[in-house]
Amino acid sequence: QLQQQLQQAISTAATGELVRFEAEHILANGISIFVDFSLKPVFDDTGKVVLLIPEGRDISDRKQAEQKIREQAALLDLATDGIIVRDFESEIQFWNQGAARIFGWQAGETIGHNLRSLLYKEISPAIETAYTTVREQGEWQGELHKITKAGNEVIVASRWTLVRDEAGSPKFILSVDTDITEQKLLAAQFLRAQRLESLGTLAGGVAHDLNNILAPILGFSKLLPLKLANADEQTKEFFKIIETNAQRGAALVKQILTFSRGMEGERGIVQVRHLITEIKQIIEETFPKAIELETNAPKNLWTVNGDVNQLHQVLMNLVVNARDAMPQGGKLTITAENCLLDANFTRLHLDAQVGSYALITVADTGVGIPAEIIERIFEPFFTTKEIERGTGLGLSTLIGIVKSHGGFVEVVSNTKSQSRGTQFKVFLPASETAESDPEETETIPPGNGELILVVDDESPILLVTKATLETYNYRVLTANNGIEAIALYAQNQAAIELVIMDIIMPSMDGKTAIQILKTMNSEAKIIAVSGLVSDQEIVAEVNGSIEAFVAKPYSNNDLLKAINEQLGD
Repeated sequence: QLQQQLQQAISTAATGELVRFEAEHILANGISIFVDFSLKPVFDDTGKVVLLIPEGRDISDRKQAEQKIREQAALLDLATDGIIVRDFESEIQFWNQGAARIFGWQAGETIGHNLRSLLYKEISPAIETAYTTVREQGEWQGELHKITKAGNEVIVASRWTLVRDEAGSPKFILSVDTDITEQKLLAAQFLRAQRLESLGTLAGGVAHDLNNILAPILGFSKLLPLKLANADEQTKEFFKIIETNAQRGAALVKQILTFSRGMEGERGIVQVRHLITEIKQIIEETFPKAIELETNAPKNLWTVNGDVNQLHQVLMNLVVNARDAMPQGGKLTITAENCLLDANFTRLHLDAQVGSYALITVADTGVGIPAEIIERIFEPFFTTKEIERGTGLGLSTLIGIVKSHGGFVEVVSNTKSQSRGTQFKVFLPASETAESDPEETETIPPGNGELILVVDDESPILLVTKATLETYNYRVLTANNGIEAIALYAQNQAAIELVIMDIIMPSMDGKTAIQILKTMNSEAKIIAVSGLVSDQEIVAEVNGSIEAFVAKPYSNNDLLKAINEQLGD
């Protein structure tokens, strides 16, 4: 092969051209070497080539080093991490395939370009600290936010190492970047879920105490008009004001409980299209005319198995927030669509499951939600509104309702002047069940002198419940805790036809007392009441030992209806 290349080189050099080439040559002993060979023409006075001076140099070591470098570079391209080498002017010298996968630029688009202008929107103090540290200490590691070719932000765990030349002088910076964007997203979702769970526990405890305060107020507000039927009109109006405000307080407590425990309401088949139509009517009648409304809910929407009142509340919370975000007017858009979620989507969303969802989107062109508070918007009592305009429970109630329906919420917001606005996406599992008929209301008759044992650690609740039941022709025994209840039941077992048992009490709680009562009389009829736990939790914890559950603060009618159903009056 060398002889053939040499013959061709001689012919070319004879024309007066300097020829240089590399070739592989096999020695007599069979060893292969690489030779850097050249032919230099020598000219006479007339310009004619009279002599060719050959020169050959063994470059086997260099060729082996180059081959090793190519092999190492190929291995670096197999790495999932982005490996980048740049000089101290930030000019890129090496860019592997891992970097191409993370940032979108191929090596040919980056070599020789400035890394700072390529990967950063702006040079932050953290980046300057990284450069200073790697120069002084020889290495640095930390998290950095960088920009891809498509303009998207990625978060990388970056490790920088100082590379020196043979003389020991700093020459390059080698960085290895691991894309942790997805990991950080999931971690943020997890931490937010933990924070909401802790706040939910606190909110549930507050709600329990408030329920015990509101229950006797609500009860007496209904009972006093019956006791004082001949009261003057002003007194009757006072009773009505007490009742109205007690109901408002009870509704507020229910919102807290919905957030903290995802309380179950009356579930049935909900037509999302009809729900949006109702919201549209309210908006058109009550919202400022400066707000342009657009709705899109096709006829083929899947149905949702849920509580129509709670889902109505979800949409009302969202559209009211959208209205408040557009004080000068704007566009409010409500859309609904069928949505199939796959494994790729659920991998990035902790609460999502593979399957069919009804997706409701509420979007506005308002001021947007600042990035520094968007992670807190679902916390109870957190609000940016004036004191008289918001309780801070709207979005926390919303997230509780949506989660209790097996769904989840996505929020996208922009505060930039060119494209402001907020978009809430509510994902609800789709249902294919048929519509159910609404239940008919019924009149509750008075009792026939049956003896009822009422157990509650709150004296005002015992007082109002006793007065209410006696007004409706029942006889009543009262106990302050489970121990007193067991003693009274043992003395009056034959006469007591029903027990109304609070669950959360000192000394002996309701769950323990219920189990003992059932041991004493397996046929005992028991109605459980509580302001903290849900119907499903009660039934599960007492193993089906109760006949009914009534949530505090209950109205007199709620309690009387439950009693009537159990006694068969």
